[in-house]
Parts: sequence; structure tokens; C-alpha cells
Amino acid sequence: MVDIEHVDAARFDWLSEDGPAAGVRRVARAATAHDGSTTLNEQALLQLKNRGLRDAELLLAHHDGEVVGFALRHSEHFLDLAVHPGSRRHGVGLALASAALPEGRRVEAWSHADHPAAERLALHFGLPRERELRVMRRPLHDLPAYAVPDGVVVRGFRPEDEPALLEVNRTAFAHHPEQGHMSHEDFLERTGESWFDPAGLLVAVPADDATGLPPLLGFHWTKEHRDEDPAYGEVYVVAVNPKAAGRGLGTVLTAAGLEHLASRGLGSVVLYVDGDNAPAIAVYTNQGFTTDRVEVQYRGVVAIG
Repeated sequence: MVDIEHVDAARFDWLSEDGPAAGVRRVARAATAHDGSTTLNEQALLQLKNRGLRDAELLLAHHDGEVVGFALRHSEHFLDLAVHPGSRRHGVGLALASAALPEGRRVEAWSHADHPAAERLALHFGLPRERELRVMRRPLHDLPAYAVPDGVVVRGFRPEDEPALLEVNRTAFAHHPEQGHMSHEDFLERTGESWFDPAGLLVAVPADDATGLPPLLGFHWTKEHRDEDPAYGEVYVVAVNPKAAGRGLGTVLTAAGLEHLASRGLGSVVLYVDGDNAPAIAVYTNQGFTTDRVEVQYRGVVAIG
């Protein structure tokens, strides 16, 4: 029999070696190793590490006194749910989802491995397959040549760049469901992570103040996954200021970021792109990227029966 626990926020400490957080980490590690894809994405991890259960709800599934699954609701509508591989096909996922998804509730849930069990749960709760995210990869050799336009400098991030960077991010991703809402707090959380390197956050700025251009023309935020074997890089975010469009800066910044990651001794690089963004997929394909896997988002209002 599976028991579902609604965790008291006061009991949750991400760094604790026992209790709810330890149970979540154990299940997430086992699921990631078994499925070959991350179980908790960055947004969920930052929530748990920096904000705990503030504006979030955590449900744990227990069997014989051990945590065998969890469901995390956060950021209004997002749901992350995982079941330990050794406890699957015993109704744990359904029990967690039933407790986390009351009738009429809006939800957005990712299946990072496009798992058939996630599809079955989504169908049960009336949640359609709404979005696909392609994970594309390429080796970090034979990189494309590039030339920085006259009047532009590409350099590493400086603290004083933050306000302009957040504004470029907001305008460049105005219609993006997640990226366009990055706040100062979000930025501080990410730059506080062990992987953050100011030299790997490349910004394009005017060469001097007399050009009449905005203070920040675009940026390429790279990321290094050193905890993976083998380690690899990521095209984390590429954004171009709409006021500087038409200068080819997206291509320049992408190429400069790949060059930076290669200089760090990494063998490959990944990026994430929406599956229906055919122009971007074509650009990345021409740059040597191929599809590694597909992640799926189920989104809608819960309707059981």
C-alpha cells in the first residue's frame, strides 16, 4: 500500500541528509540514472535549493517506510513527478498524480524522457501533449568561423551588465513561456550556482558610446556540465536585443560561445529548442547539431473520466 504525505514546508531542508529532501534526491538520482535524462529540471532544482517549499507543495509517496516517489507543484502551474524505478508499475505515479491534480486545476508537466508512463497519466487526467522540446547536440570541433561586426565587442559578463542583460532577455523572449520572465532573483540564483563562470556569459556591447546603439546588443550564456561523465557544454541562452536585429549577432554570439566551450576542453555541446521552431532547428542543423532526444510537455486543465 502507498501512503501519500503532504510535506510541511518547515520540515523541508534541501541540504538535509535525511527527511523529505533526502527522499526526493534519492528518487531523482535513481530515476535519472534509469531513464537517461534529468528528472528535476533546473527550474525545479532552483526552487528546492533556494526557496524550499515557498509558493510550492511537495507530496511524497511512502511504501514500507521508504520514499518511493514525489510530486512537486511550483510556479503556479508546474508539476514535477517521479517514481523510483524499483517501485514503478504499482500505482505509485497514479496515487501521486491523483493527490496533486484535483479536478479543474491547470497544470504544465514535462516528461524529460518522453516516457510512455507519463503519456498514460496525461491521458488519464485529460492533459494533451502541447509542446515538444528538442535536445540537440554537436561535437566541439570543426567549429564555424565567425567575424565580430565593426563597432561591436564581445566580452565576458561584468556585474554592471545585469540590468541591461535582464532587459534584453525580457524583450527578446517576450512571448516565451518561461525564459522571458527571468527576474533579478532568478538571475542571482543562477549566477550563484557552482557552474556559473562570468567568462562564459558572453555579451556583445558597442565598442564606444558614440555609436547610438543600446548598451547591450545581445548575449550568449554558456553552461558547463562538469558533474556528468563525460562532461559537456550547453548553449544555455542566446538572446539578441531587438533594437540591434539584422546584424547577424545571433550567429556571432553562438559561434563565440561554442569557441569558449571548446577552449574549456569539453567534447560536445547541447542546446534546447522548441520542436515547432523550424527556422531555428534549420539554423542549428546547418551549424552541425543533430537531435539527441525529445522532451514533451503536457498542458491543460485536469479533467478526469
